[in-house]
Amino acid sequence: MNTPAHPSFLSRMAIAIGSFFAILGNGRLAADIQRLRAGEALAADVAPPAPQAVRVEVPVETIVEKIVEVRVEVPVEKVVEKRVDVATDTAALQLLGLLQREARLVDFLQEDVAPYSDAEIGAAARVVHEGCRKVLREHFTIEAVRPEGEGSHVTLPVGFDATAVRLTGNVLGQAPFTGQLTHRGWKATAVRLPQLTDPRAAAVLAQAEVEL
Repeated sequence: MNTPAHPSFLSRMAIAIGSFFAILGNGRLAADIQRLRAGEALAADVAPPAPQAVRVEVPVETIVEKIVEVRVEVPVEKVVEKRVDVATDTAALQLLGLLQREARLVDFLQEDVAPYSDAEIGAAARVVHEGCRKVLREHFTIEAVRPEGEGSHVTLPVGFDATAVRLTGNVLGQAPFTGQLTHRGWKATAVRLPQLTDPRAAAVLAQAEVEL
C-alpha cells in the first residue's frame, strides 16, 4: 500500500482552517478528531480483521441401501418318466406262456384225454402239477386269505371284506355271521413276471418246433 506524501505548511494551514469550520458544523467529525488526538488509530491504518471460517451446514440426503428381492422364475425342464404298462391281456398271455414252458399246461389241456387210462392221465397230471407249482413259487407270493384251519368256526364282523370272503349256504340277515370255514382262500401279495422286450411276442405261447 502506497503512503501519501506529507502536505506542505501552507497546505496544512489551509487544512487546519477548513477543519476548524468543519468541526464546528459536524459533531461526528469532531468526535473522530477527538479520538484521533487521544491516540486512536485511523480506520485506514487498522488492518482489516482476518476472515473467519464460517461453517455452513448443508443438509445432505442420507443414502439408504435398500435390498429389493426380485423373484425370478427359471424355467425348469420337466422330466416325465415314461412307464410302459403291460396290458391285462398281455400279462395273462405271459402267465399262460410260463405255464406252458414249465408245465406243458396248454399241451395237456388241448389234448383229448378220453383215449388214455386213468394211470396215464395221472402220470401226465403229475408233470403238469410240478411245473405249475414251480411257476407259482418263482413268480408269485401266495398267502391264505384266512389264517384259521379249514373246518374251524369263524365269525365275520360287520363290514367284512366281501371281496375276500364268499358266503355260501343259507345266507340270511346281516353281519356278524358265524359259520364254518370250508376253504381258507388264496391271495397274491406279490407278482414277479419277467420284463417283456416285445409285448407282441407274449401271444406266442409255445413256438412251433422244426427238427432238421
